[in-house]
Amino acid sequence: MQKRLSCEMLFIRTMTSFVQPPGSTFRTLANRLLKQRLDSGWWEGELSTSALSTATATMALLLASRDSAFSQQEHERYSELAEGGLKWLAEHQNEDGGWGDTVLSFSNISTTMLVNAVFHAADRLSEFEPVVSSSQAWIDNAGGVDAVIQRYGKDHTFSVPILTHCALAGIVEWKKVMALPFELSCIPARFYAAVRMPVVSYALPALIAIGQVIFCNKGHWNPVVWLIRKLSTKPSLRVLDSIQPTNGGFLEATPLTSFVCMSLLGSGNADLPVTRRCLSFIESSVRPDGSWPIDTNLTTWVTTLSVNAIVGDRRHQKYIPDPADEAASGTLSPESRMAIRDWLLGQQYRTVHPYTNSPPGGWSWTDLPGGVPDADDTPGAMLAVLNLRAPSAEYLPEEIQALESAAVWLLNLQNRDGGWPTFCRGWGTLPFDRSSNDLTAHVIRALALWQSQVSQIPDTLSVRAEVAIGRGLKFLEQNQGEDGSWLPLWFGNQHNKDDANPLYGTAKVVLALCETGNLDLPMAKRAIQWMQKNQNEDGSWSGRQGLPGSVEETSLAVEALAGEESSQIAVISGVNWLAEQLEQGRIEDPAPIGFYFAKLWYFERLYPLIFATSALRRVSYFTANAPVKPEFDL
Repeated sequence: MQKRLSCEMLFIRTMTSFVQPPGSTFRTLANRLLKQRLDSGWWEGELSTSALSTATATMALLLASRDSAFSQQEHERYSELAEGGLKWLAEHQNEDGGWGDTVLSFSNISTTMLVNAVFHAADRLSEFEPVVSSSQAWIDNAGGVDAVIQRYGKDHTFSVPILTHCALAGIVEWKKVMALPFELSCIPARFYAAVRMPVVSYALPALIAIGQVIFCNKGHWNPVVWLIRKLSTKPSLRVLDSIQPTNGGFLEATPLTSFVCMSLLGSGNADLPVTRRCLSFIESSVRPDGSWPIDTNLTTWVTTLSVNAIVGDRRHQKYIPDPADEAASGTLSPESRMAIRDWLLGQQYRTVHPYTNSPPGGWSWTDLPGGVPDADDTPGAMLAVLNLRAPSAEYLPEEIQALESAAVWLLNLQNRDGGWPTFCRGWGTLPFDRSSNDLTAHVIRALALWQSQVSQIPDTLSVRAEVAIGRGLKFLEQNQGEDGSWLPLWFGNQHNKDDANPLYGTAKVVLALCETGNLDLPMAKRAIQWMQKNQNEDGSWSGRQGLPGSVEETSLAVEALAGEESSQIAVISGVNWLAEQLEQGRIEDPAPIGFYFAKLWYFERLYPLIFATSALRRVSYFTANAPVKPEFDL
C-alpha cells in the first residue's frame, strides 16, 4: 500500500506561488470542457482540415468525373466537389511553395507532391501557374521521388500510394512505383505474419487496390508472378469488398479511402460497389469550405480523455451525489456518468472485427463503422469506465464483464518483447505492429487500476495481468533513451529533429509509473530529471527545451510531475504558464502534435482544453494534501 501511494506525497501548499488557485483554474477549464459536449452527452471534437486529405479526395473525384461508368449528374457533382478542393488547396499553400498536413504544419515532401499532382491531373496548370511552379520548385529542392522513398524507407505503406497518386496524374512514371503483392490478401489472415507483409496491418485495402492498379499499368517481368496476380485479381477484390465498412470509409480516413478509390478507378473498376461506396464516403466527408479532414472524428478517444480529465482517478474523487448544476460544480452528474458509461459500453467490439480479425473486447477511436480496435483507445475506455463509477459504489455486472473482456483483449495483444503494439501482434517490424512506449504505459495504467478497483477478477487472470504489467515495465526499462526519455509512436513535434516528441512519451510513462507506485525505480528518476531539465525558461514544455511551448505538451508534463516531491517548482511554473494562456485567451489554441497513420500530422480542437483540464485536476488534488483530501474544493 505504501508503494502504491508513493506518488501521493504531500504537495507544497504555497498557494501564493500560483497565479491563481489550481482548483479555481480547474473548474474554469472543466466548465468549458463540459460545454463542448454534444446534446447526447459525450464529446465529438473536431479534427484539423488536411491538405493531404483534400488532395487525395480531389484526385479520386477528378477521375470519377471523367469515367463513363457514372451518369452526367454524378459527373457534375464530382466535378463541383473537385473544384472546391482545388480552390481550397490553392488558397492554403505555404509561403515556401509547399503544403503541410494541416494549416499549422510545415511543408513536407509527401503532401506537396500529392497536391502538385492534383493540379496536373486537373489540367489547370495555366490557371494555377504560380501555385504549380512554386510547388514544383519546392519538390525539386526537396529531392522529389527519391525523397519520398527515403522518408518511409522499407515501409511501403505510404510511399507507394503517394507515387501511385502521382503516376495516375501523369507526373511520375509507373516504372518508379514499387509493385505490391496484392495476391497475399487471398491467403488466410492468420498467415499474414508468416509471409512478411510489406505494409502494416491496417493497410490491407491499399495493398489490394493500389497493387492492382500498379499491376494493370506495369505488369510483371516474371511470367509466374504475372499469372498468379492475374488469377488473384477477382478474389482479392472480393476480400476488399468484404472488409469495407458499411459507410464506405476505410478506417474513417479520407486518404486511405481515396487511395483505394482512385486505384480502383485507374484499373477500370468504377462499376464495383466498393468503388461507389468509397465515393459516397468522400462526398459525405467534405467540409463546407471544400476541404477534407484527416479522419471523420475521434469521438470515443476524446470522450474517454474528457471523462478522465474531469472526474479523474476514482480513488481521488470527491463524488457529488446530485449536483444541481454541472457547470457550477465542474464535474459530471450521476445521470451524465451513466449516459456516457452506457454509450461507452455500447462501443466495445463484441464480435471478431471483420477487417483486422481482432477478437472481441477492444475499443476504437470512433463510434463510426470504419473504426478498428486498438491498444490506446481500449485502455482509455477502461479507465473511463472505472472512473465513472462513484468511489464507494460497486461495479455493475455489465461493467465487470466489459472490463474483463477488455483486459483479456489487451493481454492477448502483448508482444513477445513485453510491450504493446497498436492493432495486432506484429506482422513484422513495421510501425503500428511493433511495441510502443506510449501505448505500453497506457495499458499498464489501465490494467493496474482495474486490478486495484475490481474485486471480482479470477485469480488466474489477475496473476496473468500482474505478470504482463511486469513485462511491460521491463520493456519500458529496456527502451528508455540514454538521456532518460521515451519516444512515443502516435505523437510528434514538428520543431524537433526527426519530428520526435520525447516529452509526450516520457510524460505518459512517468504518469504510469506514478500511478502504479513505481516512482522509486531508477528509470523513473532519470525520466523525471529529463523532464525537469527540458522545461523552458517561461515555464512551458515542448518536445525538448528551447522549442516553442504548447498547451498540450505543458499540460502533459504538469500532469505527470504533479505530486512528485522534487518537481514542485517546475509544476508551479508550468501551471502559471497555463494560467497565463487562459488569461490571454490562448488556452484552447491547438498545436499539430498528433501523428496519424504514416506520419501524417493532425491537431484536434479539444486536445489543449482536455489536456489542461486533466493537468489542473491533478495539481489541485495534490495541493489539497492528497490522499486525505479531495482533488478539488467546491
